[in-house]
Order: sequence, then C-alpha cells, then structure tokens
Amino acid sequence: MPDEDIRTMNRPPVVRTAPDQYPSTPAQAAPTWLGPVLIVGIVLAALNLRPAITSLGALFEETRTGLGMSGTVAGLITSVPALCFAVFGVTAPRLSRRFGPAAVVCAGMAAVATGLLVRPFATGAVGFLAASALSLAGIALTNVLLPVIVKRYFPDRVGTMIGLYSMCLAAGTSLAAAATVPLTDALGGSWRTGLLVWAVLALFAVLPWLLVARASRRADRAGSTAGPVGSGAGPRVVRSRTAWALACYFGLQATGAYITMGWLPQIFRDAGVFASTAGVLLAVTMVMGVPLAFVIPSLAARMKNQGAIAVTLGAFGLTGYLGLYFAPAAGAWAWALLLGISNCAFPLVITLIGLRAKSPAGVVKLSAFAQSTGYLISIPGPLLIGTLYQHSGGWDLPLALMAGLLVPQVVLGVLAGRDRTIEDECGMGD
Repeated sequence: MPDEDIRTMNRPPVVRTAPDQYPSTPAQAAPTWLGPVLIVGIVLAALNLRPAITSLGALFEETRTGLGMSGTVAGLITSVPALCFAVFGVTAPRLSRRFGPAAVVCAGMAAVATGLLVRPFATGAVGFLAASALSLAGIALTNVLLPVIVKRYFPDRVGTMIGLYSMCLAAGTSLAAAATVPLTDALGGSWRTGLLVWAVLALFAVLPWLLVARASRRADRAGSTAGPVGSGAGPRVVRSRTAWALACYFGLQATGAYITMGWLPQIFRDAGVFASTAGVLLAVTMVMGVPLAFVIPSLAARMKNQGAIAVTLGAFGLTGYLGLYFAPAAGAWAWALLLGISNCAFPLVITLIGLRAKSPAGVVKLSAFAQSTGYLISIPGPLLIGTLYQHSGGWDLPLALMAGLLVPQVVLGVLAGRDRTIEDECGMGD
C-alpha cells in the first residue's frame, strides 16, 4: 500500500456537512496505529464475505445428499444469501447511527464466524439454513458498511480502497471455491469438515475490528458532536433515478453472481466434468475478480461516465452463457474465464455507490438502499434456476434465462454510470 494511502488512513474522517446532516466539529486526531489496523481489518473482512457461499457451492451435491434436500429446497438454499443480504442490509444505517460503523462490522464478523462454526453440525435443512442465515446476516451488514468506512477514511482514495476491498473479496471467494474440495479430501472426506474449516479465517477477522471499534468509540467520547457516519437525514434516495438504476443493476448482477456461485459447479459436473475440476473451474471464475476488482474501480473512478464498462462486462457474460449452452465441457475453461470477467460488475457497482453520493451520509443511505433493494430483486433468480433445472431435466432453459437477464443489466449499468449524484437529483446540496 502506498505511503500516501497510509497517511490518508491516519487522517480523521473528512465529513462534508449540510444543515440536514450534522454540524462540523474540530478534527479528532486518530491514533497512529489505526491506519494499518484498519487496512488489515478491511482485507480480512473482505476475505470472509463469500467463503460461506462458495465453499457450499463446491460441496453442494454432497450437502444436498447429506441433508436430504430436493432440487427446489436446494434452490431455496442458493436464494438465502440474497434474502439475508436484503433483510439485514437495510438495518445497517440504523445500527451504524446507534453504534458506529466499525462496531457493527465487528459484530458482523463475529456473526459470520459463529454461523460457520455451527452449521456443519446441523442434522437437517432447517438447522443448516438457520446457521447459514446467521453468517449471512453478518456479511450483509459488512457489505453495506465497508464502502461507508472507505468513504469516511479515504475520501480522496475511494477507487483505490474499493479496489483493495473488491480484490480481497474476490480472492476469498476463489480460495474457498478452489480449496474446499481438496481440504475436504485431506481431512477425511466429510462435507461437514470441509465447511467447518472456513470458520477459522472468520475468527481472525474479528480481532482487528475489535481494536478499530474501540478506537472509534473513544473518538466519539472525546467530544465529537457529529455522531457516527450515517447520522442525519441524508438524501431521500427513493426519489433518485440513479439510486433506482443502481439498485436494479445491483440486483441483476447479484442474480448472476449467486446463480454462478451456487450452480456453476453442478453445470460442469452434469456435463461430465469431475467434481474436483468443477470446483477449480468455479475458482477460475472467481479468481478473475482478483486483478480486475482492483483495476476496474480505479479505472471507473477516473471516468466521468462508467457505462462503457458495464457494456463490456455484459458482453463477456453473454458469450460465457452461450458457450455453456452449446459446449459446456469442451470449452469449460474459456466459459469459466468469461463469466469471471462478467462477474466484475460487483466491484463496478460498489464503486458507483461511492461515486454517486457526495457525502458519507449519502453513501450509507445509497449503499443500504442499493444493496438491500438489489438483493431483494435477486432472490427469485437462484430459486427459479433450481426449479427449472429440476423440472426440465437439464440446463438449456436455465442458461437461456441467465443470458437473457444480462440485457436489462447492461441497460441499467449505462443509466447508473451517468455523471450525477443522488444529492443533485433530490435537489439537495453537499
């Protein structure tokens, strides 16, 4: 990390104020250790935002058999992440105002670790769902608040830090996808053990956030009257066309991402690919996000209009789905690569959330609205794919649906990429 980024981290939060947000206050000096610890915290939190999902994807068939799930129930399992992200993500602004974003992220990481520790011991689908929901609730809160923390501590490094966050998220996603099956085999072959190992990584993520939350609370007690990020009314995001475009774009890219994470290994396995190879192919899809998740936010932050990026990503995804339709096994590696590039719509939309609002208060409102609404939109997708797969007996119809959804996704990405802010659209100043 460049020295200027470290210096940026050690600065107190830069908060733009307006009468309807919160008053300005004297800058509070941040402790010198806060910058490095917060960087570590962001990295570890991001690494833990997807292993709960992709580790299950790699062992989905074994888990379905072990818990006696039908195809429809399995589709429900793949819809649970989106449901939890929508339900719990919308609570993030209120919790952030009450406890501060760092404390909420710390609690979120603790919930992730607890859920991952408990769910391998479930004896039925209901218990497995409940433990998964606990982890996913923690992920939902962190999903919403990490961009807010970046906006607060890196007001002039949004692209760089969102890139670091997105890159680590992609790395954790691909690591869980690639390593779960080999780890399961090495540890005795039980899918329960293969899922349990990811709780260790989550436990490590709690530690730096304990320190950051404590420092944040001390700063608040030192006399700041501004309150935690996200306090104040903020812009009324439901009146913003850009906010709705972002929310719908988020929803469609999330639909594609969770279908990919939940079903791509099964698509390859049904085409005759070995289970271990199918897991590696999912890892290839996910690992493409590691370099691109760093490059795309930095590139997007330099552009006035990011619509061209959305169009390019959509074209890669359409080609990948067509390849899966016509030659799933023969071109497996190419299709995995192309879908991995397309899935980088996630770091793009997270960057757009930071760019389409002027203030931290605006970002927390927009982040919660776009992510919660977007995840609600994405809920039916994985369930519908599972139902189509079960009743059609193949992947032709599901793949046709997945490809068709990319068309409105691209259109919405172009709309969300226009150079404007929600404050301007809602008739509010900085």
